[in-house]
Amino acid sequence: MKSLGTQGLILNEKLLFEHSDAGRKGYSLPRLDVPPARLPAALVREEVSGFPELSEVDVVRHFTRLSTWNYGVDSGFYPLGSCTMKYNPKVNEVAARTPGMAAAHPSTPDHLSQGALALMHDLQEALAEISGFPAVTLQPAAGAHGELAGMLMIRAWHEAQGNSRKKVLIPDTAHGTNPATAALCGYEVVPIASDGVLSAAAVAAAMGGEVAALMITNPNTLGLFEAQIREICQIIHDGGGLVYCDGANLNALMGIARPGDMGIDVMHFNLHKTFSTPHGGGGPGSGPVGVTAVLAPFLPVPVVVEEQGTYRLEVDRPLSIGRMKAFGGHFGIMVRAWAYIRSMGGEGLKRASEMAVLNANYIRARLEGTYHLPYTARSLHEVVFSDRDLGGNCHTLDLAKRLIDYGYHPPTIYFPLVVKGAIMIEPTETESKEVIDEFCDAMLSIAAEAGENPDLLHQAPKKTRVGRMDETGAARKPRLKWEK
Repeated sequence: MKSLGTQGLILNEKLLFEHSDAGRKGYSLPRLDVPPARLPAALVREEVSGFPELSEVDVVRHFTRLSTWNYGVDSGFYPLGSCTMKYNPKVNEVAARTPGMAAAHPSTPDHLSQGALALMHDLQEALAEISGFPAVTLQPAAGAHGELAGMLMIRAWHEAQGNSRKKVLIPDTAHGTNPATAALCGYEVVPIASDGVLSAAAVAAAMGGEVAALMITNPNTLGLFEAQIREICQIIHDGGGLVYCDGANLNALMGIARPGDMGIDVMHFNLHKTFSTPHGGGGPGSGPVGVTAVLAPFLPVPVVVEEQGTYRLEVDRPLSIGRMKAFGGHFGIMVRAWAYIRSMGGEGLKRASEMAVLNANYIRARLEGTYHLPYTARSLHEVVFSDRDLGGNCHTLDLAKRLIDYGYHPPTIYFPLVVKGAIMIEPTETESKEVIDEFCDAMLSIAAEAGENPDLLHQAPKKTRVGRMDETGAARKPRLKWEK
């Protein structure tokens, strides 16, 4: 095995509090040459006991060292399933940081913001073309926020029909945020079991007059295409409901299939997954939502509209669900997505999806037979294995920890819940065959180790500064404050 992540200068970094030395300061101010002015007592904080005293170099070195511990898509293969951690071309970052973009003030009047509004309108149109929806809002700040906007529109539509329904159907292969979103909108969540993909018969059996919507993810969290999606949408529509699609896995469909053509009524896009904007770390993200013409009047305000070559933010929409985000949303993220779509073009987006699917199936072909594949339907952009065939009483968590010793960020584990011991791998289109082969070699080596020397897995990671942690304790009893 290659000795990765163990070379060079390795320091056991202390906390800032532990670097502290009485009397050190990180600033040097000139001598006061005017009378001192006292702040009002209400604005003066009490002395903080134990606050660290540090020099500038202490602080700079501390955070610089911590930054080198980070693992991101710029530093290595990042195969998180269902998260599409693909490489983002830096030219899109340059576009977003152009002074005219980065310094644009959101309170600037429409007639002085024509460039920014034109870009937002063009992005709306591009997303509409890619997805097959006639109307798009750019307001939501992230994927789950887009879900909320979409479900609020569905609820508003039902109420406008004079029919407030109570239930939302969610298959077991949907994204994990979907039930929370439905509940937040006041709906009772009704789970539907699937056999890897959802059957029209199962939806028909669950459908009823109280059902407001179905929330489905396509491709679903197993990386499988919901082949009966047209029949499923028809059943929901015939029963008076609407269909919400979680668009987080759109990276498998761009230029190949459009959710709007399948009968979907509402879908959110994850610009931070599919359209080349930073992902992870809590944002900022962006979750635009596409809707059918029937739902367009319910879009959140403002909506960017164009009239005779002039752009403006429209707020006078009586049926709107209201505002979801300050100003127009996360404009910087929109710039990155716009630049990505324009630089790729239609053929480039299609090629990206084709390569994402090819890479996932290449991994599947190399690992199938060694790792258990619970569902045999054709994979799209991600593939889900289980730990059933790992020897030595080794489990998914052991595999994930051992991958760290090989220098890889582990894939998503134990999700989706429909697979016991799930190992979900999404390579994306931006990884080369060489990188994928090295990852597969590591996975195969670990499977062999599980049978021959399982302690290597049970005791992993061995090459990190911190070994196997108490993950349950960290989740349930987190230490969020430094104490002596």
